[in-house]
Amino acid sequence: MAAAALVFSVVMSGLTFWAVNTIQQDARLNDTRFGSDLGLLLAANVAPLIAENKQSEVAQFSHRFYSTTSSVRYMLYADIEGNIFLGIPFSELEVQTSLTIQRRIQLPENYASSSERPLVRQHRTPDGEVTDIFVPLKHEGKYQGVLAIGINPNPNLSRYSNLTRDLTIAVFVSIWVMVILGAVFNALTITKPIQELLKGVKNITAGNFKQRIDLPLGGELGELIFSFNEMAERLERYEEQNIEELTAEKAKLETLVSTIADGAVLLDTNLQVILVNPTARRIFGWEGKDLVGKNVLHHLHKAVEAQLTLPLYQIARGERESAEFRITLTDPASRTVRILIATVLDQYRESIKGIAMTVQDITREAELNEAKSQFISNVSHELRTPLFNIKSFIETLHEYGEDLSDQQRREFLETANNETDRLTRLVNDVLDLSRLESCRIYHFDAVDMTQPIEQTLRTYQLNARDKKIELVREIEPDLPPVLGNYDLLLQVLMNLVGNALKFTESGGRVAIRAYLLNAPSVSNSQTVRIEVSDTGIGIDPQDQEAIFDRFFRVENRVHTLEGTGLGLSIVRNIIEKHHTTVRLVSEVGTGTTFWFDLAVFQHAGVPVGNLPASETPPQPPAAEPLPAR
Repeated sequence: MAAAALVFSVVMSGLTFWAVNTIQQDARLNDTRFGSDLGLLLAANVAPLIAENKQSEVAQFSHRFYSTTSSVRYMLYADIEGNIFLGIPFSELEVQTSLTIQRRIQLPENYASSSERPLVRQHRTPDGEVTDIFVPLKHEGKYQGVLAIGINPNPNLSRYSNLTRDLTIAVFVSIWVMVILGAVFNALTITKPIQELLKGVKNITAGNFKQRIDLPLGGELGELIFSFNEMAERLERYEEQNIEELTAEKAKLETLVSTIADGAVLLDTNLQVILVNPTARRIFGWEGKDLVGKNVLHHLHKAVEAQLTLPLYQIARGERESAEFRITLTDPASRTVRILIATVLDQYRESIKGIAMTVQDITREAELNEAKSQFISNVSHELRTPLFNIKSFIETLHEYGEDLSDQQRREFLETANNETDRLTRLVNDVLDLSRLESCRIYHFDAVDMTQPIEQTLRTYQLNARDKKIELVREIEPDLPPVLGNYDLLLQVLMNLVGNALKFTESGGRVAIRAYLLNAPSVSNSQTVRIEVSDTGIGIDPQDQEAIFDRFFRVENRVHTLEGTGLGLSIVRNIIEKHHTTVRLVSEVGTGTTFWFDLAVFQHAGVPVGNLPASETPPQPPAAEPLPAR
């Protein structure tokens, strides 16, 4: 508004002054023309009189002319030399004696010979601007002197011009006075409240919902300020409510993130850590470190940093959305981890707000995959051997059966039958081992160990008699029942006694012992120890640690083809299902003893069989086994 007023006032003032100046120029031009015409007329009348030296008649004529014309200020007559000899309204005597100075008119050189037109000049006086007209006096072509006439300006025109100028100045000053007063009024009544509102809006934007505006104004500004204060009050209530909800949600999320099994790291777009859960701290060895606000690349292992640097920057720049890595860590402990990286977008999924990094410890998974691969490889190898033997003998019988003797055909069939039995045992053992390694829950109850021992001895009695091996049963009288699964314990005894008979030569001895331990276990319950000992070939110390691995066979060392190498793996799994451990002592050439402890069944105790098989309670203390007999 001030700028518009300024422009308007300047334009109007300029137009006014331009108009006044134009009028004044036109007036001056009119005065010049009037004076020139008047001077020429007067000069034509007085030139003959001056030539005849009739100065009195010139003076009379000039007085009459001066008195009848109000526009003439003065009239001066000068001779050829420029000396004034007559002046109106001055007398000749006044002209000659004024200030005792000889008055004369200073004219340009050669004026008398070169001037044909009147000479016009202007000069300012206290009474205004006067137009001076100098007209040469000539008679019959002879120069007689000069006539100087002073023409007054048009009084009405001057008065109107001055009035117009004064009015323009007054209008200009009035406009600026109004602008200044309007600015002051605007500052007091509009600008200050608007500035307060702007300040309040900025504070609200910055999150200060306690902002209020207290100005005693009415009208629309008053309603606006009231609405602003009401909005700020509602926002303050909403903020308190939202803070409580957000705090609760944040606590829930932090609790959830801290309890998940995978490691979680949340980064901003500058790769600075915002959140890290305890699992990630444990995996990367960050316990006790304050990582929030720090660049995650500066705290990663060298192997992880080398692989994650480029993908993290690419994801932060939006060049890719996710990435997955599998890395082996050696510090603080050797483990294999899977790292998943993904972008975190805003609610409109337009801009990147951060990066989520999930860390999974897959060490066990990697080991299981390796074991599975090894298991499949071993099973394939073990299955191929009997299948190849069966196929070879059957093909021989099919193609050359007529050329073979009855004895040879019986031998071939017997071999194929034995290989079929071997294949059946292998498949059954694999199925048993897979079933034991599953999450199946077995029912445990009171088991009288005398019964599975007796059943095992009956099963292998004929085999032992054929090999001339003594089977011995040594069971403590009044042996209390144990907590276990009858079928699984029977399978353990079958496998252990079968192995003992297989690696014991004729004349040897295999014993099954069961007795109550005198020392109570950690759980303050008694245990029963079961031992299977033999006087066989024994197990080399370097093989004792691997004896329970799948497909590991001691007979490979003694160049036999019997067995699948899964029996002791099945024994170990069954014993672990009973929450205990199978151990052995062995000496090459002397014999081997396998032993394990079972908890005595307690009627008032907690049924261990209701626990999942994967959960193992504290182990009982190991006791020294009886020496092999």
